[in-house]
Amino acid sequence: MSMSPADTVWILISSALVMLMTPGVALFYGGMVRRKNILSTLMMSFACLGLVGLLWVFYGYSVCFGTDHAGIIGGLEYVGLMNVGQLPSGVYATTVPHLAFMVFQAMFAIITVALITGAVVERIKFSALLVFSGLWLTLVYSPVAHWVWGSGGWLTKMGVLDFAGGAVVHINAGISALALVTLLGRRRGFPDSAMEPNNIPLVVLGAGLLWFGWFGFNAGSALTSGGLAASAFVTTNTAAAAAAFTWMILGWIHRRPTIMGTVTGAVAGLATITPAAGYVTPMAAVPIGVLAAAVCYLSMSFFKMKLGFDDSLDVFAVHGVGGILGMLSVGIFASLAVNPAGADGLIAGSGEQLLRQAIGIGAVGAFSFAVTWVLGKLVDITIGLRVGQSEETVGLDLSQHGERAYGGMLR
Repeated sequence: MSMSPADTVWILISSALVMLMTPGVALFYGGMVRRKNILSTLMMSFACLGLVGLLWVFYGYSVCFGTDHAGIIGGLEYVGLMNVGQLPSGVYATTVPHLAFMVFQAMFAIITVALITGAVVERIKFSALLVFSGLWLTLVYSPVAHWVWGSGGWLTKMGVLDFAGGAVVHINAGISALALVTLLGRRRGFPDSAMEPNNIPLVVLGAGLLWFGWFGFNAGSALTSGGLAASAFVTTNTAAAAAAFTWMILGWIHRRPTIMGTVTGAVAGLATITPAAGYVTPMAAVPIGVLAAAVCYLSMSFFKMKLGFDDSLDVFAVHGVGGILGMLSVGIFASLAVNPAGADGLIAGSGEQLLRQAIGIGAVGAFSFAVTWVLGKLVDITIGLRVGQSEETVGLDLSQHGERAYGGMLR
């Protein structure tokens, strides 16, 4: 166990890149809502930076990465960052300060909670969102992160692979978003009233920040500054490019190539490559990106238009479905030649990894949906999840925060 200055610099830079993704999510989501709800939507992501950032150092890191208890949850030896200092951990990221690994993981927890908000914008009470977010971090994110990434976690011991958060971040957030949508119900006027985005350039800016920050998200998860980080960096960019281009073509076939569709495709590709980034070759990222665009594109139409789920900004269709596809992609495309700490997938001659990945998907998905639904229901029957009709009509910017984003009348 020896400190590496190069690895330390890379982890700190990656932490900053992942932090930037949460303002990226804020802009990406904020541009997509109606103008009367833009500030409310931005506020949700920045509130996550504050709330989750505090809870993580109080106890979140400890229960995710502390000493294992029955493969389910971590211990309390790191509460208040006790025993987390400038020397490396003996278990995680052993070439960088323990504090550096802790803050890198903090950024993952923050953005995962922020991702969920896109499903419930324009109708959820801000107070309810804060209470729910604290409960969700504690009772959903923390156990799942320990199962998959914690030393001794039961999915870790089973051999489930998730390089940078396909299950921990994207399936967890996407499935939880779906559970909240079933509790909240549709926005008033959906699907008959037009709910056009208020600022598409803002969406593009947010998507650009996400793509940029995702290099820290995925390549940083190598936890070293060597060849594996470079490989993950290239697979990340390649999958995003393939998915963005494919979504553009699909939109063109259907009607016209749109910038909204293209950037949504990029995010779908980024979500899908996340669990596989450090286990597959750069060329494998091409079919992964193409598949991500095609399946998420169809899922968006199916869940919103056919089934009538008002997942406002398609969190499940992009992140939930993308995370599932990415986890399965590990089982298909993974290669020990890329990462000796990984496994061979189906193409490399082993079908066992695909089965392990499917078990991980099922376990995380079922747990996330069930516990999120229960937590949402508890918040609903105590302080209420949804704003009143008049508050929703006037918009959450004014009714929840007393602010307006633009001059003039709000629709």
